[in-house]
Amino acid sequence: MVDERTPVLVVGAGLAGLSAAMFLGVHGVRCLVVERHPTTSIYPKARGQFPHTMEALRAAGVADVMIEESPPGPFHIVVCESVTGRVFNDMLVDGNPDFSALSPEGWANVSQEMEEPILLHRARELGADVRFGTELVSFEQDDFEVHAVLRDETGEYRVRADYLVAADGHRSPIRHALGIGTHGRGELGRSIGVVFDADLDRPGFGLYYLQNPELPGGAGVVVSTDEPNRYALAVGYREDVTETDWEALIRTATGVPDLEPVLVTDGVTNGHTAVQVADRFSSGRVHLIGDAVRVMPPTGGLGGNTAVLDGYYLAWKLAMVVKGEAGPELLDSHDPERRPYADVVVEQQYAAFVQRMRPDLDDGSLTAPVEPVSTLFFGYRHLSSAVDLEPNDDMTTLENPEEPTARPGSRAPHVPLRWDGRDVSTRDLFGRGFVLLAGATADKWLAAAADVEVHVETYCVGHDLDDPEGRFGKAYGITDDGAVLVRPDGFVAWRAEAGEGDLGEAVNRILFRG
Repeated sequence: MVDERTPVLVVGAGLAGLSAAMFLGVHGVRCLVVERHPTTSIYPKARGQFPHTMEALRAAGVADVMIEESPPGPFHIVVCESVTGRVFNDMLVDGNPDFSALSPEGWANVSQEMEEPILLHRARELGADVRFGTELVSFEQDDFEVHAVLRDETGEYRVRADYLVAADGHRSPIRHALGIGTHGRGELGRSIGVVFDADLDRPGFGLYYLQNPELPGGAGVVVSTDEPNRYALAVGYREDVTETDWEALIRTATGVPDLEPVLVTDGVTNGHTAVQVADRFSSGRVHLIGDAVRVMPPTGGLGGNTAVLDGYYLAWKLAMVVKGEAGPELLDSHDPERRPYADVVVEQQYAAFVQRMRPDLDDGSLTAPVEPVSTLFFGYRHLSSAVDLEPNDDMTTLENPEEPTARPGSRAPHVPLRWDGRDVSTRDLFGRGFVLLAGATADKWLAAAADVEVHVETYCVGHDLDDPEGRFGKAYGITDDGAVLVRPDGFVAWRAEAGEGDLGEAVNRILFRG
């Protein structure tokens, strides 16, 4: 068997794996991605990119493509008896929530079948070697590297890597091989689905959660695809569903008794709905992301978004360690930063699943909705030794982003600024490396940043950047002689509220303590 060498081996070319590869490329690290399927997804699956995800995609240079590829017209999320029947709840009667006070980015509405090729193209542009029809046969790790055996149509070969990223889906053979268990409510049920063509004359794009006793399991989902007049239907699992059965189910789901749907070849899929989170997101040199670490109902749209952001939050750490700019301890932060958020978000989506599709499952144990809803996107905190926490930190995982604190571990707030005569956001400055934002009289911090061993982009708000609304100091909790260090993922790493502090020591703790 031929030996190959790569800094990072990514297993799985879905949203999580391709995002990890793309963001590794953004940070200057080429990787090898293997995927056992012959292509990216041919099914719509997840749809929609939230503003916080669009910020990350902007840093990778694909946000505009997502906007361009978003279908025109409104997007409807409806709880109903059938697509054309009684409506129980119109979830987006006024469109997507307005988060413009929290982010410079808007929403995109690309489905997974369209998003994955965009991520793939960009990952390859940035140096990723992506191989389809290639599966991981086995792997083992030691103190120095990961040894993997891969198989494609030509046979088996070996690859050595510094690190392995497991993005291999909800069954995750890698997670099982590592002996990592899961916790949560477990499996809720199996489903079966089909893609079909039909003229339903529905304006815009829609996601229809069906509550209908005539469907298997008493519930179902119909979703638009990127092809005009093409839809996907999923219902409770039934064995041996014939084409005639599907036609009847589609008529029930659409509420059009004389509809003549055309089933798409190879469009039948099997799936399952579950609520589970991996007990650990890392094991030695292996780090897990996407469905490999969290499985939840699709009600809420956070599955695809968290998969992309898993890659975003992990890639900069891997890149810095691989390039020798940080110690391997930095990667110990992956689990404590991402797992608590996963525990929150899967319960939120389970509650939405019960309310929209399976009210019969409401046993009184549902988690209350996180309020305001913007907290789920902009208010979660990364609490680990990869941030220099302040002594009085209360260690809360969530905070209200509409009242930002900018304390270490929290998302760096969006503040409108002016730069060379054009409007920018503080958020536009993040995504590619460490950034130091200093107050108007904080020149000492700019000099301190120049002495740090890793590269830090520096900006003095009041000189390099104008603050026309005078919001920066209050939003970031600093005086004119204070400063804030922001990580490549847009989270605050360290803060000097005034002129006291040691930036160099803080950076050393963050990058080499873990």
